[in-house]
Amino acid sequence: MFFYSAMLGRLSLFLLIGLSIGSTQAQMAPLFKPTTALEARDLAVIVNDSDPLSRQIGDYYQQKRQIPSEQVIHVRFAAHHAFLSESEFNKIKRQVDRQTPKHVQAFALTWLQPFRVECMSITTAFAVGFDPSFCASGCKQTRNSPYFASEAARPFDKYGWRPTMALAGENFSAAKQLIDRGVAADFTRPQGSAYLLKTSDKARSSRAAAFPAIAEKLRPFWQVHYLEQDYIAGHDDVMFYFTGMKTVPNIANNRYLPGAVADHLTSTGGVMSGSDQMNIMEWLKAGATGSYGAVVEPCNFPAKFPNPGVLMYHYLRGSSLIEAYWKSVAQPGQGIFVGEPLSKPFAYLTPIPTK
Repeated sequence: MFFYSAMLGRLSLFLLIGLSIGSTQAQMAPLFKPTTALEARDLAVIVNDSDPLSRQIGDYYQQKRQIPSEQVIHVRFAAHHAFLSESEFNKIKRQVDRQTPKHVQAFALTWLQPFRVECMSITTAFAVGFDPSFCASGCKQTRNSPYFASEAARPFDKYGWRPTMALAGENFSAAKQLIDRGVAADFTRPQGSAYLLKTSDKARSSRAAAFPAIAEKLRPFWQVHYLEQDYIAGHDDVMFYFTGMKTVPNIANNRYLPGAVADHLTSTGGVMSGSDQMNIMEWLKAGATGSYGAVVEPCNFPAKFPNPGVLMYHYLRGSSLIEAYWKSVAQPGQGIFVGEPLSKPFAYLTPIPTK
């Protein structure tokens, strides 16, 4: 709980120093000090040429986001298996690093499997390289991310990390819908709500201890609902939905706004090869644009899952989805990020000064 408590202190500080006076909720974005967002020139797309679906997704995403051709990196390895060995991964990673232009700050992977490298998630492995300190045998903390709750605009330049997100679907139609939602969200400034649920599943509600404080801090500037119930249904304004259950009922009975983020704290939400727990891809099928889940047993440490306060703080200020999501996880080694990385519903059309 130490990391989560420290985050809440930092979030309170952010809110105190970042707010302007005199804006209404309908104009809530200016309440936060605006920030820049990563764009197409900052992202490299990694395609597995052995996987026809990966190639199809890569081609479509390059077209929709106008990714420069030199930032589409082609690799080749056996597709459709759950994990890569350390040696297999290191070979691929060396090739990717050689081909990645130095100005690139983040990666998008165009497949769902493999989703692990040994004991790490594949998104963290591509972001920082394979490192056993991100793994844990049993209920132990893992290596912390310097990018957590950071104000850094260019993570590779500052930390040598390239945040990574899996941009994929079970088929091309699902991936296309995800990409289209992400692109459609840009600069729309949607008016929606956040739902933070403390459920009857006590073990999986470990991060809910912080939800009342997060709601109190953000509620003057964004519609935040802290609820002690197992699920929501029939809501047409869902922008954020964070909960904790093995399986979350009725998620498809809500309307998710373009760019919406939703996840549930559970042990195997990010396992893409079969599990008795709800897979995070169900959130994307329901209409969310991004989600996060564990690929190996993380135990229920809040630090290993997204912190809604940090995520909303950065997203609502204009960050892209990949930035806000990565900044919200203190210990990302065992979790996979999935979604459309460049979605930026709260970004500014007018360039934001960097100084």
